[in-house]
Amino acid sequence: MPAVSAEPVLPASGNGWVQCRCGHKHWGRYGAAGLFLVRRGPDGNFADVVLQHRAPWSHNGDTWAVPGGALDLGETAFAGATRESAEEAGIDPCAVCELAEFVLDHGDWSYTTNVAEYLAPTTPIAITDAESLAIEWVALAEIHVRNLLPAFASSLPSLLGALKNF
Repeated sequence: MPAVSAEPVLPASGNGWVQCRCGHKHWGRYGAAGLFLVRRGPDGNFADVVLQHRAPWSHNGDTWAVPGGALDLGETAFAGATRESAEEAGIDPCAVCELAEFVLDHGDWSYTTNVAEYLAPTTPIAITDAESLAIEWVALAEIHVRNLLPAFASSLPSLLGALKNF
């Protein structure tokens, strides 16, 4: 479980582009995070993940990835990922249990993918802002047939591998 920051969270303070030392342009002045949210099938094994079809106007738009976005000042990666998932996909943060996190660290900018399980008896999701064309539960075996956000596609083997530990 990530440490809770002593800094107060300043809403929407993280919105903005940064140029990191590696020469790439990234969204999130204080980094960014996403939620790889899975649910179990009737057999007890992980079966589906929530994916967001990103709006064409967004960075790497018209691709599929996990809900997520910029972290606000003083916000932990898990808090930011669950906040963004609630904003973008209507996911109840109280029904999410964090399992693991993966950090892509560029030194002065980072992206954290939080692997979590959805624990609610029902799993409502919906498009809740203009950043999404669709929000869907997608079978883990069918993720690869989607046009994936390149960074998400490259992290997918690690994310799927992590599920074997839970």
